[in-house]
Amino acid sequence: MRHEFVRFLLVGVTNTLFSYMLYFLLLTFLTYLPAYSITYCAGIVGSYFLNVKFVFKKRISLIGFLRFPIVYVIQYILGALLLGLLVREFSISPELAMIGVIIVTIPITFLVSRFALKN
Repeated sequence: MRHEFVRFLLVGVTNTLFSYMLYFLLLTFLTYLPAYSITYCAGIVGSYFLNVKFVFKKRISLIGFLRFPIVYVIQYILGALLLGLLVREFSISPELAMIGVIIVTIPITFLVSRFALKN
């Protein structure tokens, strides 16, 4: 499990950097919540393929691809609530608030992803 977590972190860093850049770009056209939503969906697709092949070393399957987003529904709800809380209640900029969301959701996502892709 330790090696999986390290690989998960590497995939996560790559996917997070891509997602954060996309989020930052979208903020020039959209408000923070729609930008977050679009970024989130793009991140799920990339994450599925990287996690299946690199992290958990499983075969890509339609069932797995359809099941995997359930992991991220949980993360999305948690992330959107936390993002809104940080921006509205604590007056943190949307750019910095997103970093807080990432830090909180990473361990939760690993555990749920591991369960979803290995079972």
